[in-house]
Amino acid sequence: MSVTTLTYHEFSDCLWIRCASRGCFVNSPALKSLADKYLGNDGNQIVIDLEVCPGVDSTFMGTLAGLARKCMAAGGSLQIASPTKRTRDAMESLGLDMLIELDPPDALWRTDLEERRNILAQDTEAAVEDEHRDMSEIARTRHVLEAHNTLRSMSRKNDETFGYVCETLEEDLQRHIEMGNEAGE
Repeated sequence: MSVTTLTYHEFSDCLWIRCASRGCFVNSPALKSLADKYLGNDGNQIVIDLEVCPGVDSTFMGTLAGLARKCMAAGGSLQIASPTKRTRDAMESLGLDMLIELDPPDALWRTDLEERRNILAQDTEAAVEDEHRDMSEIARTRHVLEAHNTLRSMSRKNDETFGYVCETLEEDLQRHIEMGNEAGE
């Protein structure tokens, strides 16, 4: 499995993150870390550019939902630029459109969208170093569980859809923790 490429640039009005391949459980920890760092420095507006992202999985969407809640708590929002129809449909089916602005037609960044993408493409320091690629099984399982619990909390339908997934992840996490404790970790 290849690691998804994330690039970013902090503009005066937002943190712009571009996902250049599939948004998935592999790159969502890096996305979360980058956004949390920005939000921790009093940022509150994040744009995730999915123009060249062919699709997203449930962990990535759960991570987005969690970040959207944090943006809202900080008085801002999370917006998605240029999702594919399939990605938009997936997000809407889980209710993410209630938390996230999907390709908002009146977004301020629309006036200079291509300029922002060009700046990002030319910024040699824009690539996110994926220090999360080698996450421990416990850390990765916790991240995936958190993302799915976020989705699960959004609606009764999501609770039914992701309940079994969360139970399985909780069992896996407990097993990893017990194995780690036996090994002296």
